Amino acid sequence: MGTMPEHLTAEVWLAQVFGSAEARKGGVVKRQVRDVERLVGRRAFAEEVRRRGFQAVENGRHFVVFCNGHPIRPVI
Repeated sequence: MGTMPEHLTAEVWLAQVFGSAEARKGGVVKRQVRDVERLVGRRAFAEEVRRRGFQAVENGRHFVVFCNGHPIRPVI
């Protein structure tokens, strides 16, 4: 992992992401892959997504997290 700002821990960052209004209402949150890797690491991020019963996809430079248990279906 890269440099973590002094005021921010991986646990705090994850709590902020998954405590956001969008996440709490079962919506979608998007974070840049580089930020996830720098601040918490891929593995810890994936484990937290899974622990919460959510699903995530990686597309380009972003992780998109579906903060609910609904199925994800491709449109085309």
